[in-house]
Amino acid sequence: MTKALNVLVTNDDGHLADGLKVLAAAAQGLGKVTVVAPDRQMSATSHSITLHHPLRARERPDGGWMVDGTPTDCVMIAVSELLEEPPDLVLSGINHGPNMGEDVLYSGTVSAAMEGTLLGIPAVAFSYTGEVVDHMATWEEPVRRLLLSMFNEGGFSRDTLLSVNLPAVPLDEVRGVRVTTLGRRRYSDSITRDRDPSGREYFWIGGGGAMWSGTADSDFRAVEEGFVSVTPLHLDLTNYRLLKQIRGWDLKV
Repeated sequence: MTKALNVLVTNDDGHLADGLKVLAAAAQGLGKVTVVAPDRQMSATSHSITLHHPLRARERPDGGWMVDGTPTDCVMIAVSELLEEPPDLVLSGINHGPNMGEDVLYSGTVSAAMEGTLLGIPAVAFSYTGEVVDHMATWEEPVRRLLLSMFNEGGFSRDTLLSVNLPAVPLDEVRGVRVTTLGRRRYSDSITRDRDPSGREYFWIGGGGAMWSGTADSDFRAVEEGFVSVTPLHLDLTNYRLLKQIRGWDLKV
């Protein structure tokens, strides 16, 4: 890496999250770091933006900002209004929990990185797959080395979007880095249906079990085997394999 970068760091767990602190510290090895993050927990907000009330940004003691909006709001406002110049890189995370397989469609962490990519800024989303986030602090130096090694390979193109999942193992048991594809996860019993003390019915989404499937190079297999998973993503959802087939259909309106 030949020049210092302007780096925007955000997340979906809120501006006080441990993972955000670790990622911001790791990013210091790249250049100037500015944090613009939600002022509260915003997990699973996907790529939503706030349209129905005004957003407010308040300064953090470190010179960054906290925004009362979604992760996507944070990136949009940071790039358009809060930063003196557009960042060279958007980093999102480190999420308190995995973002593998279909998680990337729901994740505020990954969506913040996606917004950077939509704005023409390369981006990386980081997630820690363990349940005990106290161990996340040990990842500061490895994440710094990973970021530097990415740039030493030639830097990022404007349409780069990488999703990184860190395995929940001690650092001395990490086996390396594996470039992966998205796995598939099927949830079961993830919706609870019950009644509150007033007798009114409610539904609660979350919990339950999950079954993974995928090829040998899937993200979930990598972290299960102690590797850091790096999955390149893109925003074009077109299924090109079906284009020719569907163009052959006799479609009518």
